[in-house]
Amino acid sequence: MTYQDLIHNMTPHTFHIPVLGLGYSIDTPIKVAKYGISSVASIVDDELIERMRVHYAGQRGEDTTPIPKTVPDYRRRRITTYLDLMQKIVDEEFETLKMQPFGKGNDIDRYFSLLPADSELKCRYVALLDMPGGPEKETEDAALRESIVAGSIDVNIMSKVDKMNVDADGNLLDEIYTDALAALRGFALSKLSSSIILSAGMNPRLYSYLETFTDFFPDAAGDFPKKLILKVSDYRSALIQAKFLAKKGIWVSEFRIESGLNCGGHAFATEGNLLGPVLEEFKSRRSEMFTELLALYKPALETKGIALVGAPHTRISVQGGIGTAAENKFLLEHYGIEATGWGSPFLLVPEVTNVDEATLNKLTTAKSDDYYVSDSSPLGVLFNNFKNSSAERQRLERIAKGRPGSPCHKRYLVSNTEFTKEPICTASRQYQQLKIKQLIAKDPQSTNQQTQIDAVTEKLCLCDGLSTAALIKNDLIKPRENKAVAICPGPNLAFFSEIYSLDEMVGHIYGKIDLLSKNLRPNMFINELNLYVDYLKKDIDRHATALNDKKAKYFTKFHTNLLEGINYYKRLIPEITNQTVAYRQEMMAQLEAIEGRLSQFARLI
Repeated sequence: MTYQDLIHNMTPHTFHIPVLGLGYSIDTPIKVAKYGISSVASIVDDELIERMRVHYAGQRGEDTTPIPKTVPDYRRRRITTYLDLMQKIVDEEFETLKMQPFGKGNDIDRYFSLLPADSELKCRYVALLDMPGGPEKETEDAALRESIVAGSIDVNIMSKVDKMNVDADGNLLDEIYTDALAALRGFALSKLSSSIILSAGMNPRLYSYLETFTDFFPDAAGDFPKKLILKVSDYRSALIQAKFLAKKGIWVSEFRIESGLNCGGHAFATEGNLLGPVLEEFKSRRSEMFTELLALYKPALETKGIALVGAPHTRISVQGGIGTAAENKFLLEHYGIEATGWGSPFLLVPEVTNVDEATLNKLTTAKSDDYYVSDSSPLGVLFNNFKNSSAERQRLERIAKGRPGSPCHKRYLVSNTEFTKEPICTASRQYQQLKIKQLIAKDPQSTNQQTQIDAVTEKLCLCDGLSTAALIKNDLIKPRENKAVAICPGPNLAFFSEIYSLDEMVGHIYGKIDLLSKNLRPNMFINELNLYVDYLKKDIDRHATALNDKKAKYFTKFHTNLLEGINYYKRLIPEITNQTVAYRQEMMAQLEAIEGRLSQFARLI
């Protein structure tokens, strides 16, 4: 087996740390990869990336010459250079770790202590420590060091954050210089041998661009120098996207299934497709899907003169709202998936993520009501928000002063041309003032004018807000820069209420300790179901006075999917045998209560 196989398929942990905002996991791979833990960094914000590169290069005495915007293809160059630096740091620290003596409390001992109890590597490590000195121990010592691998340095792009760009003279650049394509090129031309995760829906232009990079095709040994992961919320959309790619000779090496609402960042409610039934469909149709994809993929490779060496493997992983070791284990075993993603809880692990001290303290004391799904995102997609963030406080203060909206510097989310020839961001001060002026000038004035104005001013600057904490924590914030922090945890974080070490959080994931022993927490499937019911109720209320046929059909479909999901969970509960009888009985009672709530919605649709 090649080294790349080990990196891609044999990482020693059964969990990964997903992308966390623009800046919260921007350097997480540097912090955890040497321990064999895979994580994901966003490559959307090249300005933050460049500042982090200069920061780490300065610490190491390496070249800190900035890559200015005047340089051709600067966005790609910034991303590639930072990713190469991360790879270099991880490689060096991992090699240092491998040379350390065992049993001295070094990083190499921490590497093995973090592994799950049933890990073969961990069992060998424990046995090695008990072995008497001699040639046999020396041989096993060397073999064990060669068996360990670093975690993967993966990257994420939101597919539809893909604005066109202009040169210094204002001339429109070729589409290969759009934000998403330049970011993809930055990864493709880097030295990383890892995966790129594409999220937030299908972008045909971006997907087609993958074809231009040979690293996404298998080599002579059938290995992929670089792999593609799709973040998906249901089987149908996953298949549509994967078929589009397979016809171009691009293989999806992992489907990363994410809960529609019980997750951090942007949320995609779908039509009430609950996580359990979605996982069940992937489980039952997995073989069918791969057979169908392979039938498209093989001839596509042949047209490119590439011979397929064996059928490529596709992993299935899941993330969004997982909170206990029992849930984690059940997902792995019952649905036959290869890995789970744990995101928001790691926001409370300072050695892993970039959360400034003030925000960190607010998170530890937050209640469930402090986490909510909002319309704050300029993308027009639901967004998981935190009521106590300094960015949210600043937004309200600006409204109170009669100056709603934010200055727009980075322009990653510009899309609106309602008032301007060039696209602007709906969170910008420019757009919000123009829109409010329009609403006030309407004659006759709308009876819900204030509600309309509130919808305009709810939009929040995410380009700055989701990067600021990383700048604050690393002492990179400049005197006149906005210090307001936006953060987008999933609602699951409400059940975690302390600051933890990496060892504690990983120990919790694997069941060595229980960080939630003092907190009563419903099953993750129940939590997600409640989020969907609340979402449906709010949506029905919004359209109560103007319900058209299209929306009525949507509500009916949504309602039906939730009821079918409840029936699925009722059948599933007896199979959750790693929980107590009392736990399963409580789940059943909660399902019946939710079913009762849903029955009241039928008359409103």
